[in-house]
Amino acid sequence: MLDFKSRKNSSSKTSLFFGVFGVFISAVVITAGSWWLLPKLGFVGLTAREYLAIGTIFSSTDTVCTLQVLHQDETPLLYSLVFGEGVVNDATSVVLFNAIQKLDVSRVDGRTVLHVIGDFFYLFLTSTALGVTAGLVAAYVLKTLYFRRHSSVREISLMILIAYLSYMLAELLQLSGILTVFFCGILMSHYAWYDVTNSSRITTRHVFATMSFIAETFIFLYVGMDALDIEKWKMTKLRFGTLMAIYSTLILLILLGRAAFVFPLSALSNHLNRKAERTEVITFKHQIIIWWAGLMRGAVSIALAFKQFTYSGVTWDPISATMITNTIIVVLFSTLAWRISCSKR
Repeated sequence: MLDFKSRKNSSSKTSLFFGVFGVFISAVVITAGSWWLLPKLGFVGLTAREYLAIGTIFSSTDTVCTLQVLHQDETPLLYSLVFGEGVVNDATSVVLFNAIQKLDVSRVDGRTVLHVIGDFFYLFLTSTALGVTAGLVAAYVLKTLYFRRHSSVREISLMILIAYLSYMLAELLQLSGILTVFFCGILMSHYAWYDVTNSSRITTRHVFATMSFIAETFIFLYVGMDALDIEKWKMTKLRFGTLMAIYSTLILLILLGRAAFVFPLSALSNHLNRKAERTEVITFKHQIIIWWAGLMRGAVSIALAFKQFTYSGVTWDPISATMITNTIIVVLFSTLAWRISCSKR
């Protein structure tokens, strides 16, 4: 029992390292690399805020394919690290993106950096607090009203509506809805889950799994349809060779951004846990898998790119259209690359 708890605490801390600090490091590498390399490739016209947004957009990972290959029973530490980082990474990327949107880029200095960090922690902490509160309220309501065997419909409806309410409140208060509903879900799974009947638990699990699958399928269907939007490709007004150079550069920066934090933070985690008994070490092989697993970009990257470079999904600006096509290509390429590597396993 102690061995399991020590492993769980160790993997949770490392996942937080990767999911929070990793996003900052990766965003800095991608932003700096884009700022330096893209103009040299002939792609100019991006503003300072857009370069910062690019760093955040391409720092968001999608570890779905990786988790399909990894088995929790065979590699529990690796599975926990990849899954934990993927969940925290998405929430952190969205919060950092929102903080950048509020940034005054007319003068960038040390105070500006502190302002971004301050906004990030404000959004992170307040969104987390709202999500925790909503989760506890859901548990209290379900326990107090004590539906039990009288109505599973009411129990399931309350869980869904309270989770959705937490998201809407966060958006109304200009906080991070994704982070809020994420922590609301964690609290509900730990407390509200035990205040409903077995039939409600089974139904809820399948309902949320189905909704998640449909939403993910819709996102990738939309990406596929948008990739065939010929007008958007014509709008870029760049040569094919230039576009290929931009795509390759972004993929390279993504891999460099991953390497910039996976290996140092893994070494730091091993160093901090060296005194803990029965704590598994993150081997170099594990680090390579974690690094490669972060290549995939998915729904969050697409959503942030459309939020930054379009208005209601539409743009008539060649620069914005180029960034949308860049994001689509990176998502499709990274997904196919991981699918091929998964199939060869």
